[in-house]
Formats: sequence, C-alpha cells, structure tokens
Amino acid sequence: MANGKFIAYYRVSTARQGASGLGLEAQQEAVRAHLNGGNWQLVTEVIEVESGRRNDRPKLAEALRLCRLHGAVLIIAKLDRLARNVAFISNLMESGVDFIAVDFPQANRLTVHILAAVAEHEREMIAARTKAALGAAKARGIKLGGDRGNFSAVMDRGPAASAAVRSSKAIERASLIAPVASELQASGASLRLIASELTSRGIPAPRGGDWSAVQVKRVLERRKHVERSNP
Repeated sequence: MANGKFIAYYRVSTARQGASGLGLEAQQEAVRAHLNGGNWQLVTEVIEVESGRRNDRPKLAEALRLCRLHGAVLIIAKLDRLARNVAFISNLMESGVDFIAVDFPQANRLTVHILAAVAEHEREMIAARTKAALGAAKARGIKLGGDRGNFSAVMDRGPAASAAVRSSKAIERASLIAPVASELQASGASLRLIASELTSRGIPAPRGGDWSAVQVKRVLERRKHVERSNP
C-alpha cells in the first residue's frame, strides 16, 4: 500500500509515440494501479520524449529536482525506462532520490546498478555483432543504406527486374537485422518494443527514420522464408 508523495516519470522513445499516447497510457495506468489505496499524493507527472541510450534527459532531471523539492519518491512503470547504462544509474544514485519501479518493486540502488551493467554489456555485444555483420556485408560488395540509384539500369528491363532487385536487397538486409530482432524476441520483447530498441541502437530502418512493429514483422518473416527455402 503506497503512502507519501510521488513524482511520476514517463518516457516514450519518439515524438510520434508522445503525441499519440502510444506506450504512455500503459505507463500511466501501471503507476496509478500501483498507487491505488493508501495515503498517497501524486504531485505531478513528467513526460520525456527521448532515446533510452542518452544520459542528458532534461525532463528526468526536472523530475528528480521535484522529488527533492517535495520530499517525494520517483515512480516509474518499467525499470527499463530509467536507463540502459551504468553512468546514468550512477547519476541517479548520486541524486539521493528514492525510486519505485512498478514492474520490479523489490529493486534497490544496488540491484539496479547491477541490472544496468548487465544491460549495457548486452547492448554493446549486440551492437558489436550488428556492426561486424554490416561490415562483412560491405566487404562482400553489398551496398548498404537507402541508395537506390542503381535501379535505373534495371528499370530498362521492366518492373519485374526492378522488383527482383528490391526483393533481393530486402532479403539481404533482413538477414543482417533478423538475428538482432530474433534475439530480442526470444527474450520476450514485443514487435513494438523490438522496433523501439532497433531505433534506439541507431540501426537504420528500411526506409529511414524509426522502426515500426510492421517493419520488424516483415524482417522476421523474410528470415523465415529464407530458412524454409534453404533447409
């Protein structure tokens, strides 16, 4: 049963998510359900639109300042909304502000520091494997990115040839991204969460910009198609 004052902090990864409420409403619902009952006061709610990899989050700094001002506890819906690296967790601990993560209420400053270290190591390992895979593809002569200038030559051979080139490039790119997406999916991440994670890691989406759940689904489906075609 919750008691005392609380400052809620919500983070969404993109401006589109912030404007649409995607992910935000679920966080708010989780926090309010946790505070249900007891003698508590939700002083204010702070919303940040930012990548989880960055440390300089002004809205979180504001939330911590408000916690100190009101003698309140910082409350978040999900532990991964705080950070993915040790440096940020260290700054949080130095602030002297107590916090509660609804999805992991047993967490304390020590356990969060350990979890952040593990998460940072995992992120660096996945990023290294992705970089190595992209480097190997480039070494084989595969042109990465969204440059489609070479399509002009095949357009003379008709739409079928152009479609074949696009399909080949899509399959090749899927083979590079799918291992990362599959690893995240195996850990229980949803398509939407995988899309957010790929975006935050700086992995470019097929058409640029942020990843979507639909794009992640297509990448995974292409990989399955290739595996079925090459048993």
